[in-house]
Amino acid sequence: MTDDSRARILRTALALFVERGYHAVSVREIAEDVGLTKTAVLYHFPSKSDIVVALVEPLLVDTENVLDSTGAIEDAHARSWAVVEGLMDVWLRHGQLLRMHMQDQSLSADNATYTRLRDIALTAQELIAGPDADLVTRVRAAQVYAALSDPVVIFAHYPAAQLRAAILDGARRLLGPPPADAHPRQPEQTVDPAPSRPNRGRPGAMTSDMVTTARHMRDHGGHTVDEIAAELGVSRATVYRQLAKAADPTAT
Repeated sequence: MTDDSRARILRTALALFVERGYHAVSVREIAEDVGLTKTAVLYHFPSKSDIVVALVEPLLVDTENVLDSTGAIEDAHARSWAVVEGLMDVWLRHGQLLRMHMQDQSLSADNATYTRLRDIALTAQELIAGPDADLVTRVRAAQVYAALSDPVVIFAHYPAAQLRAAILDGARRLLGPPPADAHPRQPEQTVDPAPSRPNRGRPGAMTSDMVTTARHMRDHGGHTVDEIAAELGVSRATVYRQLAKAADPTAT
């Protein structure tokens, strides 16, 4: 058993969970897609929930690091924006996990993981609101926190930098403008394990924005068709067909 086997199990499991939902996928299916026996998968992860725990750990650690590093900022407004921007960048990096969670709240299945997610939400809202905040300010902080993650999932087919700017514009309407010395940051490349398998049951159509994103990923990002399909949530065949039509409008 190698670290590569463990990584392949995680990549494949994430792809299947995003595609079909945690509860609809069995350990045996994951094993078959990876090319291992069920026993081999269970050697690395004694249960399916242990796979989810391993998948979510980097997201939890990154988010907790943001809260730890921003909590010491003395200026309340600067601290609020540091929390918001830090969370935004982490969640853009872990967008596939958030898409998986939206399917069936699977990241909350493990009690310890649920507790950490709950504590993250409460801590982040406290940091955004600031000490001794009144009800209006606390409600606004909760609204800001709640408004950060869903757009990452719903508008995942947009370029990350464009999506980040749009989401932070919404936060600006609640919090006011960010500190004058703040500099816009580009989200880091996603750290979610990229599926390396064709995705069954994905939508067969792409919007014009998705086609534009696919072409940009192919021509400027050096992404493979599998990576593009996984990122946009469509089948590999759909990507091939749409890219061919974009290159030749007469293609069928």
